[in-house]
Amino acid sequence: MSTIVMTGGTSGFGAIAAERLTRSGGARVILSARQPISAGESFQLDLTELGSVRAFATQVRERLDGTPVDALLLNAGMVRPDVTGRTVDGYETTFAVNHLAHYLLLRLLLPALAEGAIVVLTTSGTHDPATGAGLAPPRHADAELLAHPDRDPGCDTRPRKSGEHAYTASKLCAVLTARSLSEHPAIRTRHVTALAYDPGQVFGTGLAKDLSLPLRTAWSLLGTPVLGWPLRLLSPTLNSRTAAGTTLADLALGRATPPKGHTYAALRRGQLSWADPSELARRDDLAQALWNDSARLVGLPD
Repeated sequence: MSTIVMTGGTSGFGAIAAERLTRSGGARVILSARQPISAGESFQLDLTELGSVRAFATQVRERLDGTPVDALLLNAGMVRPDVTGRTVDGYETTFAVNHLAHYLLLRLLLPALAEGAIVVLTTSGTHDPATGAGLAPPRHADAELLAHPDRDPGCDTRPRKSGEHAYTASKLCAVLTARSLSEHPAIRTRHVTALAYDPGQVFGTGLAKDLSLPLRTAWSLLGTPVLGWPLRLLSPTLNSRTAAGTTLADLALGRATPPKGHTYAALRRGQLSWADPSELARRDDLAQALWNDSARLVGLPD
């Protein structure tokens, strides 16, 4: 039986993935949850608190009692309407939740990964300007500036655009982290697969819960079968929750494997492809700098 640890598995397409892993994959799935849940194995985790991440990692390792982790799915995410939010650690909220907290969890559980394990970080095609997503594309992946956007001289003064940049940049960070991870000595010696998974645009999830009421309403309505199906016929980047969740589960179980040298998987029209990520996401110097700077921000050695 595979042992899988997952964030973002209680709602949206993550819940579909978790159910598929449990039922059809026969896996033992340990979920994170902001509030206690009764179903399955879970531990409380608040991604806005690095202390909560550390506690979660400790609880997981104690529960496993030496059983290795076969797959680590870092799937939770959020987007905010601005960059004014700060976590208890003093970092911009979107960047902290989407990248820093997951980076810390990855580092803490790295020693527990099994030989041949799989790590999947959920990213977004919005990290790449070529997708034409309409959101402000990332200008950089500087962890210090993303953690403290008030120090970024290029930060957009328009709240909505600055919020979009925080999101797309955090998703660029996911691709760069997968790139760094694939070259990490502990990963290479244990033949661990590191992937950044772009599920496309998946309406009807909880991603938009912090946005304005009109945007939340539109996000919800576009996730219904009546409106969602026609839209998916028009755009290759739109996918259903079922397709996105099923594919995430397949990646976790090793049923979909990357070609040699590929760490970026993109779901297009319900089919997994292994396209190149953005130009910034292919830079090894940015990947290494992000890894080292993130370590400093969460209080770990490089």
